[in-house]
Amino acid sequence: MVTAVAQRLASQRKEIDDTLATFALSPTQLQEVKAKMRVELERGLKKDTHPTASVKMLPTYVYRTPDGTERGKYLALDLGGTNFRVLVVKIRTGMRNSVRMYNKIYAIPLEIMQGTGEELFDHIVQCISDFLDYMGMKNTRLPLGFTFSFPCNQTGIDKGDLVSWTKGFKATDCEGYDVVDMLREAIKRRNEFDLDIVAIVNDTVGTMMTCAYEDPKCQIGLIAGTGSNVCYMEEMKNIELVEGDEGQMCVNTEWGGFGENDNIEDIRTRYDREVDGGSLNPGKQRFEKMTSGMYLGEIVRQILIDLTKRGLLFRGRITERLKTKGIFETNFSTILKGTVRELAPNCKVDFILSEDGSGKGAALITAVIDKYLYAMRFSDETLRDIMARFRREMENGLGGDTNPTATVKMLPTFVRSIPDGSEKGDFIALDLGGSNFRILRVKVSHEKKQTVQMESQIYETPEDIIHGSGSRLFDHVAECLGDFMEKQKIKDKKLPVGFTFSFPCAHSKLDEAVLLTWTKRFKASGVEGMDVVKLLNKAIKKRGVNIMAVVNDTVGTMMTCGFDDQRCEVGIIIGTGTNACYMEELRHIDMVEGDEGRMCINTEWGAFGDDGTLEDIRTEFDREIDRGSLNPGKQLFEKMVSGMYMGELVRLILVKMAKEGLLFEGRITPELLTKGKFETKHVSAIEKSKEGLTKAKEILTRLGVEPSEDDCIAVQHVCAIVSFRSANLIAATLGAILTRLKDNKNSPRLRTTVGIDGSLYKMHPQYSRRLHKTVRRLVPESDVRFLLSESGSGKGAAMVTAWASRLADQTRQIAETLAEFRLTKEQLLEVKKRMRTEIQNGLSKNTQSTATVKMLPTYVRSTPDGTGKRFTARPTQCIFLKIGKDGQ
Repeated sequence: MVTAVAQRLASQRKEIDDTLATFALSPTQLQEVKAKMRVELERGLKKDTHPTASVKMLPTYVYRTPDGTERGKYLALDLGGTNFRVLVVKIRTGMRNSVRMYNKIYAIPLEIMQGTGEELFDHIVQCISDFLDYMGMKNTRLPLGFTFSFPCNQTGIDKGDLVSWTKGFKATDCEGYDVVDMLREAIKRRNEFDLDIVAIVNDTVGTMMTCAYEDPKCQIGLIAGTGSNVCYMEEMKNIELVEGDEGQMCVNTEWGGFGENDNIEDIRTRYDREVDGGSLNPGKQRFEKMTSGMYLGEIVRQILIDLTKRGLLFRGRITERLKTKGIFETNFSTILKGTVRELAPNCKVDFILSEDGSGKGAALITAVIDKYLYAMRFSDETLRDIMARFRREMENGLGGDTNPTATVKMLPTFVRSIPDGSEKGDFIALDLGGSNFRILRVKVSHEKKQTVQMESQIYETPEDIIHGSGSRLFDHVAECLGDFMEKQKIKDKKLPVGFTFSFPCAHSKLDEAVLLTWTKRFKASGVEGMDVVKLLNKAIKKRGVNIMAVVNDTVGTMMTCGFDDQRCEVGIIIGTGTNACYMEELRHIDMVEGDEGRMCINTEWGAFGDDGTLEDIRTEFDREIDRGSLNPGKQLFEKMVSGMYMGELVRLILVKMAKEGLLFEGRITPELLTKGKFETKHVSAIEKSKEGLTKAKEILTRLGVEPSEDDCIAVQHVCAIVSFRSANLIAATLGAILTRLKDNKNSPRLRTTVGIDGSLYKMHPQYSRRLHKTVRRLVPESDVRFLLSESGSGKGAAMVTAWASRLADQTRQIAETLAEFRLTKEQLLEVKKRMRTEIQNGLSKNTQSTATVKMLPTYVRSTPDGTGKRFTARPTQCIFLKIGKDGQ
């Protein structure tokens, strides 16, 4: 009997062991899994194979781990399971181990996890509201880091489109959308507090950052809990989805999807398949369902039910408790450590438990970004607010009552149309707007089709002339013009001249322009408040040429691009300086008479913010640049965005970071302290995708700071933030112009072309892409073509001159036609004399018969006297003149 029982138990034990044998992977199998995972990692990194890779290898835009100098107060959110955590993280002194945290945990009910996206984010915001009340911080605007533990496609540190829900979440209308935007919208709906979302990170990234704060060698973050995932620091040269080859970026592997292409089917069991089939996302996250805490207990429960049904356990009795899903919990670490060391024998690996979770890591990422660059990063909400501010300033500039105090002057240019293809002739164009002065000869012909030929020469404008007298400046222009005409062999030709003058001017007509104020370091005396056309004509009168039109460089750019695309109705300069013009309805321009048609308006947007409108977004570095400029308090927007100031802005940031020991081991050289040593062209070079870090090393070495690789990466990041801010601010102001054009046309969708010129836009490797992308995001109801002005604004000045010259020719022809109707004073006196003679002839009996003026009696002898009395004869008589035709 005992033997029979023993045999039965042995048989049951063997059957159980055989059932569980499929879970016991041999070292060979584990090595195969390792190799397959390595293949999928590589596929996820490559652009060609990424779309079909099961391990997505998502860029996180986190370029480095904490260095221990972070400080400040931050809000952190941690969403990744059935509980949601809100934290305030205080990094007190910048020293390690000085982080204090306060947090509350909130449950997320199942009906909200599987409801609508709006309900989910409204619930999150309600929890934040409760926490801020609890902490007494509702009126404090804190930077926020958002740990969002689901697969996201990130296009920036604060932008993440949800790829798919995992871990039991199924909220609708979220997948494919930016979760940061959804959180911002929910905050706006509640309308109780304001937060600035600086970073969105995966929980693995947060964990890595938390542990790296304690141990700088930490380069991997692993989550082994409700879900399973890992991130690590990858070389940029291997990440084909992101531009740039230098340095590192943290990659979120999303390895939970490993196996979705059936490459681990040989190790999946029927219990794995049962758990997968009963999940909310069958076929997805297969590796996660084999390894994570959310599913391991359920796999055990399925095995127990199967063994019980087969009579191998619990005498075949399945209790109600065993039937309950989720009854088993998991306690997933000793086995993990041992197996890793066995599979990677050549790697020394330390496992550090993240005691504070990933919320602290999100706060640390926010701290790294926030320290110097936080104020330069704008949400779309902030950019739309800047759009609205600029739109108001435009309206102030257009209004007759508000123009005198408006910062954006909205100056009429008296250019009333773009080129229509009928322009022709031979013209000279002068282009003055920076340290270089350009003269062009522009020939527009109409043989088979309209063609433009241009020849040009650049002349330097020395500093002593820029800062000297106005007469010296315009004499210099005249000398350059004489040299150009001699070289072109056109000294004896009287060609019409167009003058591109890239400074704020008040026009009264096309060839009159009073300079309002110098910009871009020009300070020539005796010019402000004067008509620059008169000053120039006085200097060039002996050259035999005549200024037909003076235009701003933005107008010239719009006209140049309008020659190629007649939909062009906006012109922008993004170079040494910045400005924009556009075609406005005349009925909105109070400073000009007339309501019909359109006129180009020179916005002079560089002065936006001179009244304090932008103080909330200006940084300490902007203020320092302004204080050191030739015109403190003026052109504040231009100083935040234009090429003249961008390099200097970066230099000031680097000096401050070096002073605090965050760059160059605290070394500050005389070259680094010298104004103008770091130029905007250096910013462009450092941001190039291939050789950017090499260029950074070269440039910084010339400044004497002996940069490390980390220094170069940090400087590249600073350059990117500064130039990105410029592109974002330009996009916001341009967005205001585009929405105004759309409203003027009363059209549901705007189709237009923007002509652009300027060295910053043309030379910076990322600027144009960033600008276009932000504009389309801010003004989604528009189709905007950005057209680069290959030939600058001089061609446009020639187009305006052609139009003005044609208008002058038409006026002259009309005048010639009407000239014979115009009598001189002498002629009129002669007519009077002749008429007097003819009147006498008509009155005389002897000559009346031959007179041309017949002077016929009418026998009406008086006019009414108003008394009502009977008419009586008087000695006078009304005479009727009949004028004849005798040729007189």
